[in-house]
Amino acid sequence: MDRVLGDPRRGHPVAGFGSAAMAVEQVTYRDARTAGIVHEVVLVGAIAGLGAGLAGSVGATGSSGTRSGFARWAAEAGLTALATWTVLGGTTLAETGRAMADRLESGDIDGARELLPSLCGRDPAVLDADGLARAALESIAENTSDATVAPLFWGAVAGVPGLLGYRAVNTLDAMVGYRNERYENFGWAAARTDDVANLAPARIAGTFTTLLAPLVGGRPAAAWRAWRRDAGKHPSPNAGVAEASMAGALGVTLGGRTQYRHGTELRPTLGDGPAPKVPDLRRAVRLSEAVQLASALTAALALALRS
Repeated sequence: MDRVLGDPRRGHPVAGFGSAAMAVEQVTYRDARTAGIVHEVVLVGAIAGLGAGLAGSVGATGSSGTRSGFARWAAEAGLTALATWTVLGGTTLAETGRAMADRLESGDIDGARELLPSLCGRDPAVLDADGLARAALESIAENTSDATVAPLFWGAVAGVPGLLGYRAVNTLDAMVGYRNERYENFGWAAARTDDVANLAPARIAGTFTTLLAPLVGGRPAAAWRAWRRDAGKHPSPNAGVAEASMAGALGVTLGGRTQYRHGTELRPTLGDGPAPKVPDLRRAVRLSEAVQLASALTAALALALRS
């Protein structure tokens, strides 16, 4: 469904959750970690509980017999499919990456700058074409894990509650998990919870990126070397894995001076080779889509074996 339809154009449930989280923040916000913990527990607990309630009510339909059993299976499958489609963002990620490459190739730097905020929080006004390509590529690497691999992993582990609960965790991190004056303390719980939730998925994404590197002209050995050597330098325990393995697979160097709206950070360099260009961005999109497909097949296989 995600490959065919992409994200819902209007009334996206994740956007609705974000609006609700903003309203809750008006009540829960204090410049303290304890307040952030309460905020995280209330919102993630509510969404995961909603998923559990929906799964339980669907699983309880019908009584006995082949017909009611089939109806129950169909209802459970439909709910799982709808929840999975809701939390996945891989197709939109790939489409945005290709649109960025199109604008950069045509010389539409202003258009590329307008598009960048839909991928990451860099300051597009200070980036040239190569800087925009690097920012987009790093975002595709990280979000391949966050937007696809991680939801599929938690769906395979915990079903509908896992799907919805993970998306709540990831959304809250994107909203409040910043080290700035307002969220240094309040956003601590959201950032740490997201780190924990993505530990396994990021490494699954890194593994698939390494194995599938030949699809974009890369070498698994180079991807593995960059992962093992450079991932630990990154301030994020998970983004470092995704970005370093992607850099190695593409034969480029990521990281370095990174301009955000809140200031400049000097990120460690990941990988070997030249700075990424627009063709490398297209290769990253193709590799991301391959990793997404491999993750979906693996999640389905894991569920089949468990059943």
